[in-house]
Amino acid sequence: MAWAWLLVVVAGLLETGFAVCLKLSHGLTRLFPTLAFAAFALASFGLLTLALRKLDVGPAYAVWTGLGAAGTAVYGMVFLGDVVSTLKIISITLVIVGVVGLQLSGSGGH
Repeated sequence: MAWAWLLVVVAGLLETGFAVCLKLSHGLTRLFPTLAFAAFALASFGLLTLALRKLDVGPAYAVWTGLGAAGTAVYGMVFLGDVVSTLKIISITLVIVGVVGLQLSGSGGH
């Protein structure tokens, strides 16, 4: 089952990639970011789908979206000039703590 959680983590990181590329595509009007968005999205959903064969959907989906959201927020602050604030950093930290807690909660899988 550890491999399934690894797939969820990689899928969450790929979710960050597709969210960032969606932003950079400017409404799907720029070719390379649009193609990268599609590739990241397909890979992310594909890995999540494989992981869900072994994991419960609730915790796995929450970890996937949490990692994607936290990763996207951090990327935006570091590389895209998004506003950095103490509250934003604390909130991202809480998302990550929640993701770890869900993973450790013992998703029994199938």
